[in-house]
Order: sequence, then C-alpha cells, then structure tokens
Amino acid sequence: MWMGDYPILPAKDLKTGEELHKIVDENKEKLLGKTCIEKFGGVVPFLPKILSIAKALPLQIHPNKQLSERLHKQNPDKFPDPNHKPEIAIALGPFEVFAGWKDQGDIQALFDELEPLKKFVPEQHSNFDHEVLKQICLNILKTSEQETARTQEELAKIPKEKYGKQGYILEVLPRLQQQYSKEDPGNLVALLTMNFLQLSAGDAIYVPADAPHAYLSGDIVECMARSNNVLNTGFCPRAERDDIELFTSALTFGPHNAEEVKLGTRKTDKSQHGKTSEYAPPMSEFNMLKTSLKDGEEESIKAIAGPSVVFATSGSGKLMAEGQRHDFNKGYIFFVGQGVEVKYEASDAGLEIYQAYAK
Repeated sequence: MWMGDYPILPAKDLKTGEELHKIVDENKEKLLGKTCIEKFGGVVPFLPKILSIAKALPLQIHPNKQLSERLHKQNPDKFPDPNHKPEIAIALGPFEVFAGWKDQGDIQALFDELEPLKKFVPEQHSNFDHEVLKQICLNILKTSEQETARTQEELAKIPKEKYGKQGYILEVLPRLQQQYSKEDPGNLVALLTMNFLQLSAGDAIYVPADAPHAYLSGDIVECMARSNNVLNTGFCPRAERDDIELFTSALTFGPHNAEEVKLGTRKTDKSQHGKTSEYAPPMSEFNMLKTSLKDGEEESIKAIAGPSVVFATSGSGKLMAEGQRHDFNKGYIFFVGQGVEVKYEASDAGLEIYQAYAK
C-alpha cells in the first residue's frame, strides 16, 4: 500500500477520489510550505508504504541520484524519475531481510575456505577489497544456471561447522530455493555476501542508495525518498533481471556489517507528552515518528514546517487537528499539511501511529 503523492499508485482523497498529487499541486504553499518547496520542489519528498512480505522480494539496489538522472534520460519508461531512493524499513512484527554487506572478513572466510566458491574469486588479487567483492558478485551473476545450481548443491553437502558462525546459510538456502529455484544467482549473492537480519517489532534498518537489499518475510512500514527507480538482479524470473554490468558497477560498499544497517530511535522534540520516538535516517527528505498509546492515553505532535503522512498500524482512537475530530483506527491514513498541530487519543484498544514528515 502506497501513501504518497507519487503518480504511480497515488493516495486519494477518501471523499472526492482526487489524487493527492493533484491536491498538493493546487495548494503547494499551504500544504508543503516554503522550506519544503525550496528544497524539494512542489511535491511531497517522501513515499511511505506498508508491505506484507510472504515471498522474498527481488534482490535489488536503488540507483543514486546521478545514475538515476542518466537512466531516466535514457529510458524514462523504465526509470520514471531522476531521483534517488534511500529508504528505511520498520518491522511491525518478525521481519527477515538481507541488507548491506557482511563484515569483509566473514565474506573472505567463506570464499577462502569453501571449495565450491573459489571459482568466483579473481585469480589476480593481492587484497580481498571492495573491487574483489564487486568482481565476485559479477562472476556469480554471470554464471550459468546449471553451474549456479551445482554450486548450491555442493554447498548444501558441506558440514555446518565448516561455515563457522555463518551456519544459518544451510538453513536459509532451501527456503530461497523453494521460493524461486536453485538456478537463481540471488541465492548465492545474498547468503554469501550480505547481512541476514531477523528483526522484531519496532526494529528498523536504513538502506542507502546503491546498497543491495532483499526483504524476505514479514510486515513492515517502509518509507523512501520520492522515487520508483530500481535495478533487480535476483529473486525474480530471469526476464525481470536488469543488466548485470550496470547493477554491479553501481554497487557501493556501505554499510559493511549488520550493526551499521540497523536504525535506532531517539527522543523527539516534536512530542508534547513523551509518547513518541523518532527514526532519523541520514538523508534529507524525511524523518519518521512513532507514537505508542495505551488505553486512554493522549499525545500531541507540534506543528511541523513541512507536510506529513500519518497512519495507524494498530488499535483505534481519535485524531484532532484544526478544530476537527476524526476517527483514527488501524489502516486509516491522513495527510497533514505544514504548520498543523495534531493530537491523538487512544481508545481501550490502544493506538500505534507512524508519521513521516518532511524535514
């Protein structure tokens, strides 16, 4: 479910059916504010989503702004905008994800010790650096389907203790093969080079542009810069995979361990009653507030000098703004213009609320 003003799957006014981007375009100064317009143009600069993942989403990267501008110019049908797409994902429950690169020593240990993997390592290299890792990914992605399947069969026969602390590879590999196939090179790239995280409700990750990631299972809040550009290379049919050379050339190598991927929360100065925390990714487009209320509790969010999208992920209650009182239940979504204070009141079911806002 998308909740922004992006022309593909835009949010709509519940009463009139008018698309949000048209509403914003007709009321830019009032809804976005001068600061947001000056920084990002006359659009909401972020795109919140709710994802329910039962099958691994494609192994992908989102190109950086410079590459997006070039790809959009060359092929606007496939790359519909010139923007980058760094993103965050917040777990609503158990959430499994591949994101960012493992510690370089952990990757090297696998390719040094496991015989089936040695063929992917460049022959001429003095250090196991980022260029070697990039070439390994390229070699895996270029390998024939038959050799990809054979490699996975050989890996499955190696005793678990040979994998050291990465023994989970043998447990996750059959799941990936069942979802797609033994011929999918994404199985190897993800399991051998990327962090595998199992997160709980409230845990979050930050994925910068050009960083590989694949969401495996779970329900999440996702929010990203306003873009729909993507390069896929695994966990999808071959016909849907993008150019391998382009994908690998665009790769960057941060974050480089599981802890660097994770995004914590902090206290926020937007809260008046201390019931709200804030996710603040290292990007300019947005932050995300999370408000958790128990039976009868209230919270007020100070006026923000930019637009917000507010939505409830559990419970029920009321939302008050500009003298109006609205029902606010699980699945309800509100667009809040700049400069508007918002108040929440929970019913006996409690209320959990997320608010993405332009900084």
